[in-house]
Amino acid sequence: MSQEIKNRGKIVVAAGTGINLALGVLYTWSIFKGAIKQSIEGGGEGAFNWSLESLNDPYAVCCLVFAFMMIVAGKCQDKLGPRITASIGGVLVGIGFIWISQSAAYLSWVLGFGVLVGTGIAFGYSSATPPALKWFPPNQTGKIAGLVVAGFGLASVYIAPLAKYLLVTQGLQRSMLIFGIAFLAIVSLLAIFLQNPPEGFIPKGFVDRRGKCEASLQARGKFEEVNLSPSEIIKTPTFWLLWFLYFIGAGAGLMVIGSVAGMAKSSLGANAFVAVALLAVGNAGGRVAAGVLSDKIGRSKTLAGMFLFQAVLMFTAIPVVGSGASNAVILVLLATFIGFNYGSNLALFPSFAKDMWGIKNFGVNYGILFTAWGVGGFVMSRASQWLVAGTGSFSNSFITAGVLLLAGTGMTFLVKDKKTKLRKEVSRKLKVQTA
Repeated sequence: MSQEIKNRGKIVVAAGTGINLALGVLYTWSIFKGAIKQSIEGGGEGAFNWSLESLNDPYAVCCLVFAFMMIVAGKCQDKLGPRITASIGGVLVGIGFIWISQSAAYLSWVLGFGVLVGTGIAFGYSSATPPALKWFPPNQTGKIAGLVVAGFGLASVYIAPLAKYLLVTQGLQRSMLIFGIAFLAIVSLLAIFLQNPPEGFIPKGFVDRRGKCEASLQARGKFEEVNLSPSEIIKTPTFWLLWFLYFIGAGAGLMVIGSVAGMAKSSLGANAFVAVALLAVGNAGGRVAAGVLSDKIGRSKTLAGMFLFQAVLMFTAIPVVGSGASNAVILVLLATFIGFNYGSNLALFPSFAKDMWGIKNFGVNYGILFTAWGVGGFVMSRASQWLVAGTGSFSNSFITAGVLLLAGTGMTFLVKDKKTKLRKEVSRKLKVQTA
């Protein structure tokens, strides 16, 4: 392959990561929620008039819509390609933010942020990873998936302080207008660079320095021998096991992400956005680290380790969050590690989907699996807000999440990752061939 073709894969990865950097605004909801709460409590003309129990509703609906529209978006990506799909996503996200910039009404925010932005995120997100994976060999699936989706997790690093600045200088609704115009332009521009490889393309990792690839192509065939359709995967017990594990891992993380600014307010005051930004660093780092690690030791072992660590963090969070300002540093570290473990899910589960069900229908197959992320986020974030509103404490939320994560840790060993040995085989053969 020419240098031009080799570098195209890197461009596609960079474009996909950039799109996710814009769409990761979802993880900054706790900043927006704080401004809405302040408006409710302040009252006056044009103020938000919502019940406190409903503060997480636009975010919860966005998670749910994002997840279920991934099926439609994945189908669109598989059929029409990543460029068109991502462009649709950019337009929808932009329109959604522009809409909510014009209203303080609860229904407008549920429809604008929850439905339109959620749908737009699904179209953009679903188009970023599949083309990137096609440019690289399958023994790098975890690493490439982790790099692309890291953008989504890392978004809050710049969006959180930017949102804080805009909220102070421009107000909530004008800030939404600025975000809407910016995201529409950025995602639409980056979509131009998303491209599938040409027909018959062989990733560089399958060709040695002498131009021979027979041995490694045999290993490649074992990786891609199965290409299941959506109707076939939902009939397998493994799909439903992975779906439930995704529900647990995503729900536990999203519960914290959606409320982290509120948790940090008593400790960090006006600097609570720092916890959101550092959680995002952990979120992005977890995606890359888990992807790379799972290529080496297997998806199931990596997922089990992440679940167990996350459970420990949830139980540790109970005394830390409830003890106030003296634990500001510990709280920030806790949020960062929770973000790290949550982020691992977003690299591991697409890798599971590609390994087990193939690349042909990857977009729609992963979209179906991704519904677990949305249901988990909706159920856990809604339940968390209800528990906090009723008790004034996050303790019961952390206990529930911790117990589910411990159960999930044991269940991960029921998932048989048959590609672990093959990944090692490919890496070993390539080292021998290129020596």
